[in-house]
Amino acid sequence: MSQKILNSLQRIPAKCIGNQENVTLDSVSIDSRSLQNGPHTVFFALIGVHSDAHFYIKDLIDNGVQNFVVTHIPDDCKENANFYVVENTLTALQQFAANYRSLFDFPIIGLTGSNGKTIVKEWLNFLLSPDYNVIRSPKSYNSQIGVPLSVIAINEKHNLGIFEAGISTRSEMDKLEEIIKPTIGILTNIGTAHDEGFASIAEKITEKLKLFEHAQVLIYNKNESIDTFINPEIKAFSWSLNDKSASVFVSKKSILDKTILNIQFGQDHFEIKIPFQDEASVENAISCLMVLLYFEYDAITIQNRMELLYPVEMRLKVKNGINNCSIIDDSYSSDFQSLKIALDFLESQKQYKKKTVILSDIFQSGLATEALYAKVSELIISNKIDRVIGIGQTISAFKNKFTNCITFENTAAFVTDFENLDFGNETILIKGARSFQFEEIVYLLEEKTHETVLEINLNAISYNLNFFKSKLKPKVKIMVMVKAFGYGNGGLEIAKLLEYHKVDYLGVAFADEGISLKNGGIQVPIMVLNPENTSFSAIIQHQLEPEIYCLKGLYAFLKIAKQKNLEHFPIHIKFDTGMHRLGFEGNTIDELIDALKGNTTVQIKSILSHMATSDDLEHMDFAHAQIALFEKLSSKLMSELQIKPLRHILNTSGISNFPDSQYDMVRLGIGLYGVSNDAEEQKQLENVGTLKSVISQIRTIAAGESVGYGRRFVAEKPTKIATIPIGYADGISRGWGNGLGFVMIKGAKAYIVGSICMDMLMVDVTGIECKEGDSILIFGENPTVSFIAEKLNTIPYEILTSISQRVKRVFYR
Repeated sequence: MSQKILNSLQRIPAKCIGNQENVTLDSVSIDSRSLQNGPHTVFFALIGVHSDAHFYIKDLIDNGVQNFVVTHIPDDCKENANFYVVENTLTALQQFAANYRSLFDFPIIGLTGSNGKTIVKEWLNFLLSPDYNVIRSPKSYNSQIGVPLSVIAINEKHNLGIFEAGISTRSEMDKLEEIIKPTIGILTNIGTAHDEGFASIAEKITEKLKLFEHAQVLIYNKNESIDTFINPEIKAFSWSLNDKSASVFVSKKSILDKTILNIQFGQDHFEIKIPFQDEASVENAISCLMVLLYFEYDAITIQNRMELLYPVEMRLKVKNGINNCSIIDDSYSSDFQSLKIALDFLESQKQYKKKTVILSDIFQSGLATEALYAKVSELIISNKIDRVIGIGQTISAFKNKFTNCITFENTAAFVTDFENLDFGNETILIKGARSFQFEEIVYLLEEKTHETVLEINLNAISYNLNFFKSKLKPKVKIMVMVKAFGYGNGGLEIAKLLEYHKVDYLGVAFADEGISLKNGGIQVPIMVLNPENTSFSAIIQHQLEPEIYCLKGLYAFLKIAKQKNLEHFPIHIKFDTGMHRLGFEGNTIDELIDALKGNTTVQIKSILSHMATSDDLEHMDFAHAQIALFEKLSSKLMSELQIKPLRHILNTSGISNFPDSQYDMVRLGIGLYGVSNDAEEQKQLENVGTLKSVISQIRTIAAGESVGYGRRFVAEKPTKIATIPIGYADGISRGWGNGLGFVMIKGAKAYIVGSICMDMLMVDVTGIECKEGDSILIFGENPTVSFIAEKLNTIPYEILTSISQRVKRVFYR
């Protein structure tokens, strides 16, 4: 494999600089933060819309990486590593992957479509893995970057590949086809996802079908819209629920919670049972069935395997655990590639210094068992895992390859011994193949809370951060606000992610918020924006950095600093330029200068102010006056004290509306969490928080009967009412009740009736097919927090920060 990586790299059009002799490569990386980077890694320095990996090359060299694919060599790195200089590093990565793919000759299944790609891929892996050594895309790695990374994981032991390809606009599929080169094509459901990237549905279908240009066969749901665009030279293997001219005709019927599929394939007729009833799952299952038929599996094998299909969890989740633990739930997959991804995620989200991995036997690695567990051991060591708990006969046999390792033959043995295991103050990655039923372990370790959850999309936070960073001038630093429990989303978890992304500062309102982050292991400098004088000792003890905004506070801090014999302790000076909330005013600047001149107990790290109207373009004159006053006051302070601290005045709206006033740093707040005051900018941000609950009970009331306190709702006709276990104690405004607000149930609006209670609210579900236990959505993509805020005549900040901490937060990728 290492020689194949080197050969593939040497075939890309590049100018080679450095010593290319005796190079050994065994991995490819695009993530500078990964602990798995090392001397045998080739690093592709990708340049994104919002980021440039070239900035991190020096750090990577310091960490032992010696081989880079770049568009240019940073000045201080030229003599220190091997470089392959190319015009475009993403194109080079794709060319490298295509070269690598060409070195293998076995069946490759390529999937594309609007919906169902990942589900079909995972089910096919389950159905075919008893007979093949399968390599597949990890998670949903189907993008212009994800596809190359997936294909590069092929090794000599694999004999079947399953890769998905996703596109969002024209001219993307050609590149992915070159990389995947599928021999068998599957077109899943064509829906509305990414419609905005195509001129018409015809163009969308045409672009997706390009993946199968050299395929031997195409599997798809037969219909005229697609038939028109299929290359007649490709063998079509179609299925249908209504067109008997399809290769395979399927009829269905529901029994309890299952679906019976009657299959007519040529002269063959048989039935299969699948454990789903929803239309999407039935379609995805039939796509898998078609592959089994194409591979000539017998009816009995198909029946036995299809009945065992299961729901697929496509997200890594972070949950609160017992005994002050943090749980990363990846309990449904155990292959080498996804282990690498999960360990990177563990590093980005570890809340405690101690790291434990609970790991089952690993399947479908394509490696000999001895070599596989040697590589797993290397991963565990490079990621500095403190303890390994192995479950399964195979990993137990290789226990000696891990330090501080305990093993169990099966999950039942672990559960039996659970009370004797010591879990506390650690981050635990739970990663196991589905057959090991690690959900039992998750249940044992997870903190028990009620069924209302706020799901936080960490990918969206990363995207929004990079979106705003892309607006900054070179060398402008960024402070991100995580006050008020991360605007209601979660403080420590988000701070961990921001630290992983190497932000320059974190901002909190009060000392206790900063202390909590420091106790959680955060190393990024933390500025306390509203410190009380009584908290100064604690701020000093925990190495926080206070904002000083008045003479009284300054004198109090200087007194404590002198008592503690401090030298150059970092502080931040705030000027009031028109907000009239906190800050030194112009008439106090002389006394401020006198107090600080020659004082060595403190060091001014930054000078700041806060804009009152950065989001309102009708007050541009006022905003510019604030900026001008800030320039005047800060310049005077810097000149008199002969210092050059950072200066910052812009918040989220200011970043976009006043690009010429970024100074040395900006402060990103609500924008990180997916909210903008500008309608056009809002379209470019990703939703971060989704508040969900469940239906506790459903009842039907007669005309004239009422719901809730005060009989504020009286039914005019028989009405079906569902009760949801969330109320104003959880942060739902009482004003959102009594017919104004609604929740979403299976895509339909269910309006809130009567008064919202402390712990519950009731909704009208008349005409909505639902049952007790069904999931409901309170806010997220629809309705958004901005929509709710507008209807309640408030701002999104209030909606987000009102969500009680008793509501469980689940963080996922």
